[in-house]
Amino acid sequence: MRLRTPMPELDGATEWLNGEFKKDDLIGNKPTLFHFWSVSCGLCKEAMPNVNEFRDEYKDDLNVVAVHIPRSEKDLDLEQIKEVAAEHDITQPIFVDNKHVLTDAFENKYVPAYYVFDDEGNLRHFQAGGGGMKMLRKRVNRVLGTTEK
Repeated sequence: MRLRTPMPELDGATEWLNGEFKKDDLIGNKPTLFHFWSVSCGLCKEAMPNVNEFRDEYKDDLNVVAVHIPRSEKDLDLEQIKEVAAEHDITQPIFVDNKHVLTDAFENKYVPAYYVFDDEGNLRHFQAGGGGMKMLRKRVNRVLGTTEK
């Protein structure tokens, strides 16, 4: 997905956990961070405290949506997804994407992966991998029009 690309529709969820969003709920509201993860991804679990910190620190200024994508057959188990989400304090809405509908719409091939959209719904930043939280924070602050928190 290229920068400035509009946010895809949030269709095709196998299930939503912890609430649900439609694209229209996010556009014109505030910027949105999409976080792609998988229960079988060690880097995702290591990064989760940082994602949760973003969620909590920016709760008034930023929507945070987790997207769970399976990397193997075992990752399709909804109970395991719920368990890992609870273990890692993922309280934000989780789009369970067992059929890769949203993953394909984002053209995403990585976990963890982060997509930051501005409040008009245009992609402003993408990054993948476990590190780089400082860069993600910088980009989120730029989209928010604030100085570093």
